[in-house]
Amino acid sequence: MAGGFTTGSAVGKERAEQYKGRVTAYVIIACVVAATGGSLFGYDIGISGGVTSMDDFLEDFFPSVYRSKMHAHENNYCKYDNQGLAAFTSSLYIAGLIASLVASPITRKYGRRASIIGGGISFLIGSALNASAVNLEMLIFGRVMLGIGIGFGNQAVPLYLSEMAPTHLRGGVNMMFQVATTFGIFTANMVNYGTQKIRPWGWRLSLGLAAIPALLMTVGGLFLPETPNSLIERGSKETGRKLLEKIRGTEEVDAEFQDMVDASELANSIKHPFRNILERRYRAELVMAIFMPTFQILTGINSILFYAPVLFQTMGFGRDASLYSSAVTGGVLASSTFISIATVDKLGRRALLISGGIQMITCQVIVAIILGIKFGDTQELSKSFSILVVVFICLFVLAFGWSWGPLGWTVPSEIFPLEIRSAGQSITVAVNLLFTFIIAQSFLALLCSFKFGIFLFFAGWITIMTIFVSLFLPETKGIPIEEMSFMWRKHWFWKMILPETDGGRV
Repeated sequence: MAGGFTTGSAVGKERAEQYKGRVTAYVIIACVVAATGGSLFGYDIGISGGVTSMDDFLEDFFPSVYRSKMHAHENNYCKYDNQGLAAFTSSLYIAGLIASLVASPITRKYGRRASIIGGGISFLIGSALNASAVNLEMLIFGRVMLGIGIGFGNQAVPLYLSEMAPTHLRGGVNMMFQVATTFGIFTANMVNYGTQKIRPWGWRLSLGLAAIPALLMTVGGLFLPETPNSLIERGSKETGRKLLEKIRGTEEVDAEFQDMVDASELANSIKHPFRNILERRYRAELVMAIFMPTFQILTGINSILFYAPVLFQTMGFGRDASLYSSAVTGGVLASSTFISIATVDKLGRRALLISGGIQMITCQVIVAIILGIKFGDTQELSKSFSILVVVFICLFVLAFGWSWGPLGWTVPSEIFPLEIRSAGQSITVAVNLLFTFIIAQSFLALLCSFKFGIFLFFAGWITIMTIFVSLFLPETKGIPIEEMSFMWRKHWFWKMILPETDGGRV
């Protein structure tokens, strides 16, 4: 095989210092269009909680929840505890989990672009079904179609961004996906704030407007180029090299091109990437593919974003105030991502993850203390303490926005060698959506059972994941995507786990 690599090695030698090129307008435009896929994910996260707090929606589909909400003596923490209502939110994510696994062979065989377009079409269908739903079955089926779109989009877009980006700016470029996600959340919150005043069909408008980001992703995908890595992997070496020269703005791409050729030859020799990723030589990548998305969800961020209006109403905020407060948190999340973009390729991934974890733990504990002392089952928070709770939730969201939010996607998308890249990304997305489903389905019941302790529950998980990063995640800043395999062998722990090699990975 070319390049002199040993069996199982992504590349034969480190060539990072030989990489040439610059950031071109061509690659920026392509990545911006691709990243709009994140807005689909974000819009749905933001829209769900707002719609489920709207009286007209509850009266039409969940009348028992509406009656409980309007009952003055109902336990504050349990007003929305309904598994059917939770299923409205969570059904999307179990569908996305299955779709992300199906997307892996499609992404590998037909390219990243095909999965992006397919995801956009499915999301368009789902948004139309939701907006026109006349019964619960139609509503849930629409959510399933949205989930399929998210499964394909979340599987393909981060891969696309990582492969198109120049090595020295890969972290920042990859975070365009998170920027689009947070912008989608903020947009959804503002839409909810406006449509809740349009009665009785405002909720239909909120759900139907999901078609806009879906249309952008679908139409944009038709004009996207394929990534050089995917073209080379599928046999189009000359086309791949010409595209690589175009996106790097130089003809001096021999080193990067050779790394891609070496990786593609190995990738094409592996017929069962899901089976291969279980081998010991990929143990580090598999662990990160599972634990990074798991920990990202166990921060509790999705509970706040999904159910922000519900959560704030639970704390005694009025309908308008709860939607406004959730819009504020969405705005904080969107703006905080730019902090990460500006610092991730300078400070590195580990510094942001660890410092973000510490800030999130502090905020969760403070919110739990305030609610535990000042907020009971039937009493409301005073105005001053309500503002204080919103402030610390915003600080929590801020920390997530520049740490685990973008990096929970960036790190997994950049660590896999090409031969298991689609499989690895599918596992990452599937695990993310599995835990998203679990938290979305169980949060309302957990809130009813744990009360203010729900914040301590998530703080405990953030403590565990911060320790995990400090011990087991090596720094990936500045390492070419095709040379990540060398990184693990320099880490104090993983070098003891990985099998012996002769100049490369076994």
